[in-house]
Amino acid sequence: MSDKVKKEIFNSVNENVQALAKLFPSVVKDGEVDFDALKEELGEFVEVGAEKYDFTWAGKSKAKAEARDSGEGLTLKLKVGEGVNEDATQNIYIEGDNLKALKLLRNSYYGAIKMIYIDPPYNTGKDFVYRDNFTLSQEELDELGNNLDDEGNRLEKNSGDSARYHTDWLNMMYPRLKIARDLLTEDGVIFISIDDNEVDNLIKVANDVFGENNFISTMIWKSKSGGANDVNTIACDSEFVIVYSKNIELVEFNLDTEAQVTTSYNQVDENGKRYSLDRLDKQSLGYQSSLDFPIVGPDGKTYIVEHKNPNNKVARWRWSKETVKERYDELVFKYPYVYTKNYEKEGVTPRNLMIEDRFGRTRTGKTEVAELFDNIAYFSFPKPIKLIKFLTKICTKDNSKVLDFFSGSATTAHAVMQLNAEDGGNRKYICVQIPEKCEEDSEAYKAGYKNICEIGKERIRRAGKKIIEENPDKKDTLDIGFKVFEVAETNIRMFSEEMKGNDLFDLVKETDKELRDFMPETKDIDVCYELLLRHRGVALSSKIEKLNIGERTYIIADSIVVCLDSEVTEEMVEKLAVIDPQPMKYIFRDSAFGDDISLKENTMIMLSALIEKTTGESKKAYKVEFI
Repeated sequence: MSDKVKKEIFNSVNENVQALAKLFPSVVKDGEVDFDALKEELGEFVEVGAEKYDFTWAGKSKAKAEARDSGEGLTLKLKVGEGVNEDATQNIYIEGDNLKALKLLRNSYYGAIKMIYIDPPYNTGKDFVYRDNFTLSQEELDELGNNLDDEGNRLEKNSGDSARYHTDWLNMMYPRLKIARDLLTEDGVIFISIDDNEVDNLIKVANDVFGENNFISTMIWKSKSGGANDVNTIACDSEFVIVYSKNIELVEFNLDTEAQVTTSYNQVDENGKRYSLDRLDKQSLGYQSSLDFPIVGPDGKTYIVEHKNPNNKVARWRWSKETVKERYDELVFKYPYVYTKNYEKEGVTPRNLMIEDRFGRTRTGKTEVAELFDNIAYFSFPKPIKLIKFLTKICTKDNSKVLDFFSGSATTAHAVMQLNAEDGGNRKYICVQIPEKCEEDSEAYKAGYKNICEIGKERIRRAGKKIIEENPDKKDTLDIGFKVFEVAETNIRMFSEEMKGNDLFDLVKETDKELRDFMPETKDIDVCYELLLRHRGVALSSKIEKLNIGERTYIIADSIVVCLDSEVTEEMVEKLAVIDPQPMKYIFRDSAFGDDISLKENTMIMLSALIEKTTGESKKAYKVEFI
């Protein structure tokens, strides 16, 4: 009867145990792992020796712990009036440290994000690198060297001559990627922009997080056209986009419909469909004796793999014996070769070399920003819309969710809206950006923008307006809106560690019921969103409505009732019991019942009886919790 709303938002250990239970039901007993049983399931279990391949760095264990942290004591507060079409939009913009934001998003969007694109700091020696507040052991500190200031604070600029140059970058990236993986759908994909400075470490840490088998490609993007002639060695005109999947066996990319088709479809079948012929034997796939066998054609002739040098075999069939047998009718025999039909497609398989103008350049990105801001580009190296739009197009569906937690100039939000306008999609974006201050001598600051978030939000507003002006017929269907949230301290006292045992907390418990439960100046909507974050699969864009029950009762996503009234009357209970459809949960304030335990119990019994009478179901299909 006294179930409390859970303080933690997400428990990664429980998630891992549940995942293990799905694979091996016999090894998880009463929520605990039987490691002996797990070894048996894995067959002959060989312990890894002391000397093994492992990618590690000082602070990795703490970075892992940081990824497991649930984000207790934090919440996301709605900034009313900062967005556009806030009541109808499904797009989200979050201000704050992206690690904290990711922890807060993990429950609501677990396994829900189809595509993640990030453009993190490249670690050039000048970049700002997030300093996460976790403590290193003395051994790790010794390894890092003297890297704290006089007050024990971790510094903010990652200078190239620092002993912890790569370490700090890895400690920043690891927990963010770890949580990002949790957010991806099973067929989800993450794209990470990077340059030469950390590309090797990025691949290593991504292999650690996503698994080496889920690596898809290192895409090469031509970011510049000319220039850099002052370099004494080799001018770099490109950057990389590293691509990983959550489960590569489930990933299927869309065709690149804008690429030039070089295949000559010079054959026509009986249905009028055009196709080309592809040799069944290939020189480039790597020799396998099991794929080097004779095939007897319908003409009675025997067809064999062509080896240009029989003493050094490199060719083999593309199909196995079983496939040849199953799909024999699809083969075309033209002695001495065997072919398969390659039917004409509306595009080509995406390539990892992005050098054409259609992918944009860095200067394109600057121009796109400048066109929206009176010919002033407030960002030095913004990614072009064309690049992000292409990546989004090849891996998402019409209703996919896209996440960018290094949002910067908000190109991803702009690209998603633009792509939706072009192909009629309804993709949604979530952008996260720390409100990094603009330098006082910068053009952005002079124009009134105090931090990067202010520029990003204004870009989305202006970009949305421009897209509608260019597509007036989509004014009523295209979502160019967004809600703005900020990472903030909890609104609910029972979730705040600082307040427990505090004299003020003890005082307000006795004097002010409102301050006993909530932080000063807390709004009901803030409490509703904080409670929303504790429910799996309930998106931040979900509808929150005020009910005509009491003075402060709300319903989230038509399924979670939040009663913030200071008293719960019999009339309120009667109305709560007949809500249709029946909510999956009711949340009340503990203080609404004072110290009268019997009142609380009797109220819940009454609610249960009335719901049973209304629904005709004696088995409870709902939960009751208290704050």
